[in-house]
Amino acid sequence: MSEKSKLPLAYEAIQEKGWLAAHRYLIARRLSQAFFLVLFLLGPWFGVWWVKGNLAGSLTFDTLPLTDPFVLIQSLAAGHWPVTTAVTGALIVAAVYGLIGGRIYCSWVCPINPVTDAANWLHMKLNLPKGWQPKRGTRYWVFAAVFAVSILTGSIAWEFVNPVTMLHRGLVFGLGFAWTTVLAVFVFDLVVSRRGWCGHICPVGTFYGLLGAGAVLRVSATRRAECDDCLDCFAVCPEPHVITPALRGSDGSTPLILSGDCTNCGRCIDVCAPSVYEFTHRFDQRSAPARPVPSRAGVRVQ
Repeated sequence: MSEKSKLPLAYEAIQEKGWLAAHRYLIARRLSQAFFLVLFLLGPWFGVWWVKGNLAGSLTFDTLPLTDPFVLIQSLAAGHWPVTTAVTGALIVAAVYGLIGGRIYCSWVCPINPVTDAANWLHMKLNLPKGWQPKRGTRYWVFAAVFAVSILTGSIAWEFVNPVTMLHRGLVFGLGFAWTTVLAVFVFDLVVSRRGWCGHICPVGTFYGLLGAGAVLRVSATRRAECDDCLDCFAVCPEPHVITPALRGSDGSTPLILSGDCTNCGRCIDVCAPSVYEFTHRFDQRSAPARPVPSRAGVRVQ
């Protein structure tokens, strides 16, 4: 392992850009997640009903309906035709996430994301083994199973065990079984499968990944020729396989990260000292020189 690889994660980015700039998207995401969560808790906690409901379905200022399309489709599979406002709300949400990237829900809205991020941070700190890594297709089998159960039971099956819904219930009604589900996700990512829940199991993330496969908002390795092979971007990315085609592509290949698995979390932008990455759009036609063949490099320690 080289001396450079022994540096803490994002060390060079912090030295080059400062601590705040090296964590700006992480901070923005935490603020965004807290904002959406507090909106739903204002009513139950303080009687301020700007938003009624939860992430599965809500009504804002008694006017704007928003419905999780994943919930709507389960309802249809269960044989229940939703009311018009629910359909309208699902179309609005689908249009937004279809434009900016479906899995941006996972990194900027979902309140379980800080739980899984905390589990991954502790996992790395304790230097635990990577653990069982389900095959990439496992998420699609879980996704299909949710609809199969909805059809067989006539219910919106996932909502009975959805950790997002359970977390909301726990915060509203206090300690109870709901927290067991959230704790189970944390333990699963900590000791069973590193980043396993969001990356390999969660059917909600699977759905939004499919929904946002053609999204306009994208991350691009525009300056990939400047990459110093520190591997920090791979260390922080929740779906590191999406980086390789863009960063290590040949001359003439696109530097855009086009995979629907990308969560647009922006952490690769944060931790990159030479500023290889940036947010752009899928129609960005700028070319990028190929990254030089790297010399031997190790993986950063966290």
